[in-house]
Amino acid sequence: MKVSIIGTGYVGLTTGVCLGYLGHKVTCIDSDQKKIGMLQSGKTPIYEPFLTELMAAAQHNLQFCTDYAGAVKDADVVFIAVGTPPSPDGSPDLNICARPRKALDSTTTAIFWWW
Repeated sequence: MKVSIIGTGYVGLTTGVCLGYLGHKVTCIDSDQKKIGMLQSGKTPIYEPFLTELMAAAQHNLQFCTDYAGAVKDADVVFIAVGTPPSPDGSPDLNICARPRKALDSTTTAIFWWW
């Protein structure tokens, strides 16, 4: 399966690496070019036990980029795994989801949202 994951934090990166390890073709997308550069060189910007080793083993199934539209157009499934910082009242601020959502709106025919 071709999987695209938007966001390379704890949730997105670990999900992408594990799916790649299981044999899926995974593209991880992030707007932070520095983070993408680290990932492309085989380094992880977060600590998770054995993540570096799993990433090395799954390397042939993993891609990392900053291009939303190009990365999601051929995906069978797209995960949005971006942070949702709290609003002043403590509820999640979902505005950060707007950029990936707009990219998906212009490249996909069906989008299902749930939280």
